[in-house]
Amino acid sequence: MWIVTGGAGFIGSNLVEALNARGQAEILVVDRASTDAPNLRGLKFSDLLSPVRFLYALERKALPPRISAIFHQGACADTTSTDEPYMMENNVVFSQAVLAFALDRRIPFVYASSAAVYGGSSAFRESPENERPLNLYARSKLLFDNHVRAMIPKASSTVAGLRYFNVYGPRESQKGRMASMVYQLYRQLRETGRARLFEGSGGYAAGEQRRDFVWVRDAVAVNLFFAEGPTRKGIFNVGTGAARSFNDVTGCLTNMLGRGEVEYIPFPEGLRAKYQSRTEADLSALRAADYSSKFASLEEGISCSVPLWESE
Repeated sequence: MWIVTGGAGFIGSNLVEALNARGQAEILVVDRASTDAPNLRGLKFSDLLSPVRFLYALERKALPPRISAIFHQGACADTTSTDEPYMMENNVVFSQAVLAFALDRRIPFVYASSAAVYGGSSAFRESPENERPLNLYARSKLLFDNHVRAMIPKASSTVAGLRYFNVYGPRESQKGRMASMVYQLYRQLRETGRARLFEGSGGYAAGEQRRDFVWVRDAVAVNLFFAEGPTRKGIFNVGTGAARSFNDVTGCLTNMLGRGEVEYIPFPEGLRAKYQSRTEADLSALRAADYSSKFASLEEGISCSVPLWESE
């Protein structure tokens, strides 16, 4: 059995799809969604439990003895949330319980962290001096990362935290305002013919602010690499290692759609001081862990994603 928490979400459902493609259908999905959730349609899995029922199963030792790996993707991903008890319960306490189970059973545990932990930093290597979270979501992710760091020396099985940069691709239409900027710009261009980008900031011209945009199926490949290989422990960035501008994104999208214009808009009140004008994953730790696969370029990822978005 494989376990995917957040399995009805964006990255989680892509993981289930990838496991299905490998002939795996004995998958326990942990999610608040129902079995007919849009992202689960057409996917094969053996059971679906709510997070509460899943924790109850852990406490009762009711899960099967043979579990190949746990992909812990479930979280409250609302970067604007100020509900600290809810955020900590979902992103820290729940995660600690799942990690404890995995360590006790020596099950490979691969979980979703976030590049949001770097926040106000201009350096993006997995090191405490670069970790400057700017919101509650990022703080919750860093709290769990630090818990993992404390537990790793005692671990005898894989524990891998993946700090996702800006992941985009199929199955994210359900994320609403938390969807990637690549998808949001696609929707703007598709519906209105106009992409809205911020005016210049941080020394960058209008629309030239940069992000490390990573295709979701590359993020899935990194998850599978850690789950299926020899024991590896640590926290690793997951991005392409190459920052691209929002103007680049809109250029790729307009080429795919055959039309589109750009409108540059002022920053919302209070955002400029907290806005990151550039992110770019340092992949040194990931490469040192022997992950050698090439990441799709922005052009490649968008060319694969647009046809899938059109069919969703």
